[in-house]
Amino acid sequence: MPTEHHPLIKDFPELRERIHALKGDSHFSRLERAYEELDKRVVRIEERIEHTSEDELERLKVERVRLKDELYRLLTATA
Repeated sequence: MPTEHHPLIKDFPELRERIHALKGDSHFSRLERAYEELDKRVVRIEERIEHTSEDELERLKVERVRLKDELYRLLTATA
């Protein structure tokens, strides 16, 4: 069974418009790119396309959660 990718729009469909609005913000865009790249790497590792240690995989997952939390904070902050 394939590992699920976690794009922001899929995880936060209610924030779709806000995600698109913030794409012009350089800080948000940088974090979103980093999150997407990291998420894709985690999926590749979990599907055994890319190899790393279990410790490194867990570290990457923790970083992915940290980035997602930061992005969510930016998405839900009042303008």
